[in-house]
Amino acid sequence: MVLASFGGDRDIAVLAIGGGLAFAAFMLTLGPRLLRPLAGWFEREGQVTASMLSVALTLYALCALAMDVVGIHAVFGGFMLGVAMPRGKFADVLRAQIEPITVALFLPFFFTYSGLNTRLDLVNSLALLWAVVAVLAASVLGKGVACYGAARLFGHSHRSAVAVGALMNARGLMELIILNMGLQRGVIGPELFSIMVLMAVVTTLMATPVFEWALGKSSSTQ
Repeated sequence: MVLASFGGDRDIAVLAIGGGLAFAAFMLTLGPRLLRPLAGWFEREGQVTASMLSVALTLYALCALAMDVVGIHAVFGGFMLGVAMPRGKFADVLRAQIEPITVALFLPFFFTYSGLNTRLDLVNSLALLWAVVAVLAASVLGKGVACYGAARLFGHSHRSAVAVGALMNARGLMELIILNMGLQRGVIGPELFSIMVLMAVVTTLMATPVFEWALGKSSSTQ
């Protein structure tokens, strides 16, 4: 919705934000009730059938399309459908069927797409290199160190607080999604996109070694 407000036409931006809020309200109130028959269908069949999976994927496509049409990113429609889906065994089995193709196919595609948009050759001056350092330092201080301080404030040990800060500091997938949305809408340029991607990658990669240093490798496998 923030991205919708950057459109050139104010009326279109208002329509997009209003449409997004209306869709969210609909999915949070009537959505669970309308989707409840899916759980009953699952209980009768005892499994997620091909027809059931087709219905779920069609609903996802329609929700994504609705948000794309009103000017909100399609990912918001899929997210709200997931929030409204019936909980319990049906959701667990449906997720188990969708997850392999998502992790093995769509996730690598998304990272490849993000990599193609990343222009490290544009970070070619001393000023931009200092910008990378400044963004990285600000991100670690603003999230990692801040979460470390909050954990210490609530009684965690030094090592435990470092582990919390390291995990919270990892940007991961959501950061890349937001950055790609901003690049597509022209909110950020390719230079800033590349700098922010570097920050997201570095903070994500540093999470595991810092966590293992703080609590030991055995903690990461428990």
